[in-house]
Amino acid sequence: MEIIADGDASETLKPLVFRLHENAPAIIREVLLERGWTEFDQKEQDDTDWNLYWRNSPFPMTDHHSIKPWQRLNHYPEAVRITRKDYLARHLKRMKGAYGSTLYEFSPVAFIMPNDYVKFIAEYSRERQSVGRPSYWICKPVHLSRGRGILIFQDIKDLVYHCTVIVQKYISNPLLISGYKLDLRLYVCVTSFCPLTIYAYEEGLVRFATEKFDLSSLDNVYAHLTNTSINKYGASYKTYKEGIGCGCKWTFSKFRSYLRIFGVDDMLLWQKMNNIVILTLLAVTPLPEASNCFELFGFDILIDDKFKPWLLEVNYNPALCLDCSIDDTVKRKLLHDIVELLNYKQVDTHRQNEMPGSKAVRRQVSWRRTGQSTPEEAPGLLSGRKVSTCISASQTPPALQFARGSVKKVSALTRKTARAHPRKTLTSELREKMKHAKSILPSQN
Repeated sequence: MEIIADGDASETLKPLVFRLHENAPAIIREVLLERGWTEFDQKEQDDTDWNLYWRNSPFPMTDHHSIKPWQRLNHYPEAVRITRKDYLARHLKRMKGAYGSTLYEFSPVAFIMPNDYVKFIAEYSRERQSVGRPSYWICKPVHLSRGRGILIFQDIKDLVYHCTVIVQKYISNPLLISGYKLDLRLYVCVTSFCPLTIYAYEEGLVRFATEKFDLSSLDNVYAHLTNTSINKYGASYKTYKEGIGCGCKWTFSKFRSYLRIFGVDDMLLWQKMNNIVILTLLAVTPLPEASNCFELFGFDILIDDKFKPWLLEVNYNPALCLDCSIDDTVKRKLLHDIVELLNYKQVDTHRQNEMPGSKAVRRQVSWRRTGQSTPEEAPGLLSGRKVSTCISASQTPPALQFARGSVKKVSALTRKTARAHPRKTLTSELREKMKHAKSILPSQN
């Protein structure tokens, strides 16, 4: 049992209870049972007699409104704002306009089709004239995941789509290891959006394509996509690949060791990735108020051959299935640490609104908070600890400006400050004029 109490030691503690939706990954049940939890029985127990409810899809707002003090939900309302590709593109575009493109240059310019078709044609033509040849582009359906429906093209005549898609410049100079493309899956847990509180998991997954990178074969998904859901069906998945090994995954630890062998400053690279995480989450802060929630995101980041990190997308419900032993190593401990992070107390086991006389203390968790860096860590590195605090409205613009130079100086925006802009835009001025016009019009009865 992970609860430490100062109360009567002879008191028999009730176990914590978890509730899983029908499609929840099996590893969640395994981890919670390992920790001494019991599973909720809808036939035998009251509807509020659980401590953690985990599901893959969003919760109805009625569940958020009826949440009890001893309960946690694994989703925030409207978290899709950051995980759907077109929504994310709009938020990042807005932040670029408000705070400058230099701060938000970690994401390639995105065109949401078909609405942005004319703008895309203009950019495509400009690129072709300046470079002398067509650039490489990638097209992704906004509502699909796991690499489904992705198209990489060079000639615009090859661009075909039948739903809303997002088109971006394809990063044609990715970092390669032994000729294989890779990207990083960074796990990020947000325990509050107001104030914004972020924890990034120290370990993570490096995902490889299973065939060597080749720009002359853009339709070869095994050379250009790193999704395990695709590559595990490739002919080279189980075979030994020089420099990579079998399968298609490494841990962050192995990747960072590899970088150090070649003299790469992995601490600086991780600091840049943590900047991306913070600035991306700031773009959607705050979400609607909700208590007792948390959100696990999967940030997909690609490193180019100049060691610049690029945000590819943010995943809602990052996959927790176990395709290999590396998955088990990373994801099982990740879930254990998330449960520790939720900070359950003795009073939560009683699942009552009041428990007079009960007294509990927090157990120390392995996710560290800001300012508690170990000697091996660079100051300000976001590695599994709280990195953001609440600031006043007058501090909003400097907070984002400071992010250019230091992760530690980036602070979260409160519900009011997130709506504040550093300068008035044409849109905001027009909106104010329209409101003023309505206020002076005579009422019509």
